[in-house]
Amino acid sequence: MASDKEIIEQTKSYVRQELEGESSGHDWWHIHRVYNNALAIARAEKANETVVSLAALLHDIADYKLHDGDCDIGPKVARVWLERQGMDEPRITYICKIIKDMSFKGAETASPMDTIEGKIVQDADRLDAIGAIGIARAFAVGSYMGREIYNPDVKPTMHKSFDEYKASKSSSINHFHEKLLLLKDRMNTKTAKKMADERHAFMLRFLEQFHKEWGGR
Repeated sequence: MASDKEIIEQTKSYVRQELEGESSGHDWWHIHRVYNNALAIARAEKANETVVSLAALLHDIADYKLHDGDCDIGPKVARVWLERQGMDEPRITYICKIIKDMSFKGAETASPMDTIEGKIVQDADRLDAIGAIGIARAFAVGSYMGREIYNPDVKPTMHKSFDEYKASKSSSINHFHEKLLLLKDRMNTKTAKKMADERHAFMLRFLEQFHKEWGGR
């Protein structure tokens, strides 16, 4: 049976092959950044590095946004892969639960994680949704999903349910108010909270400049 280290390396190769070149911001390099941040946070927080590594690597192997809103497909694909690697059932179930539960579900809908490993992977994913990279990814996914860049006649909505959030067709600029600017205060770990501050401030500066230019200044 493969060792944990071998499974992690095989998983890196598998995910890279599946997601390299993807254009919605959920590509291999997103996974690479989330994995690196998750592992750094796991070491600081003294969490299980194998679980964190595999959940981070597989968290977007089949993202619901790219599969007709199917929130079960990601954990299913991850489970099939981990079973093929011979990983034990308890850890497979644990990793798949993290993948299933970690997504943002709306401004007024909680998405709590009940374990330190889940909190870490969720934090690492959210860190990649904010700051300069988060801005780039917001417009990449907005274009992929057919969203306008901005429409001043359409105001942000604080979605009350995951279904309402998933069905939203709001602009990419509204997405900052509906999700991205909320993430700093939803980080779980002390390590991620510190990392989020600068990225959050950068988004605020970007939005200020965007609206200045929109107004012809």
